[in-house]
Amino acid sequence: MRRITLTSPRDFCASNSLGSLRTVCQMAGPTGRVIRTSRVPMQEPEHHMHGMLKLNPLMLASLVLVAALSGCHRPDGAKKTLTGQELYGACENCHGRDGYGQQNIAAPAIAGLPSWYLEAQFYKFRTGIRGAHPDDIEGLRMRPMSRQMMDDQEIKAVLTYVSQLPAKNQAKTLEGGDAAAGAQSYATCTACHGPDGKGNQALNAPPITGQHDWYLASQIKKFKSGIRGTHPKDVTGAQMRPMAMTLADEQAIKNVVAHIGTLAK
Repeated sequence: MRRITLTSPRDFCASNSLGSLRTVCQMAGPTGRVIRTSRVPMQEPEHHMHGMLKLNPLMLASLVLVAALSGCHRPDGAKKTLTGQELYGACENCHGRDGYGQQNIAAPAIAGLPSWYLEAQFYKFRTGIRGAHPDDIEGLRMRPMSRQMMDDQEIKAVLTYVSQLPAKNQAKTLEGGDAAAGAQSYATCTACHGPDGKGNQALNAPPITGQHDWYLASQIKKFKSGIRGTHPKDVTGAQMRPMAMTLADEQAIKNVVAHIGTLAK
């Protein structure tokens, strides 16, 4: 089966083996279910008295592509309008039904995060500003998921839903952090994230309270190493990276994360 991806990773055209020149086009919903399937018959090769005409592989590929482009466009009204909750079904496997994340797959808590921040990060993943670094294992997994949404309307719907999920403080998992020492290091962070860790939209600084401590530590390490915040178009990431680099070592990271854990959400 040959697969040709169109404008969305959820919509595709596939041609069967060389002997069957037929293209099957599917339009799938956010959870993978097929919304619409169409079959695009292609011209069968002419038969001669002594056998069938053999097509050049390049010619065959061109025919398949033409059929894909001509037969798989979604007609007006064919797309069902999905709710944010329905669209979130594509996110549940990693972030959980309540949006609290899962440590075993390094998926952060996203419930209750402000929609402006969710949207900014979503578009970074979608465009490759975030999640394209070869060492960003979690980011590389998230990037194709961000492309599951068909358009801006779906993006807005699912992120609004996530922002309205009730947030909660996540359990502490890191050991060995000194919150008192971390408070001194956190003084540098207050300019953007605020003394209470609730963030500042005007500075594009997200709230950091209530988040998993392991996730905060991992992102600081990514900023320090250049896995995150080095893309030329990542303006806010470029602002965060030098801040992360003020933390000298693993212990300093644990300390500041321990202090953040003492801030009420």
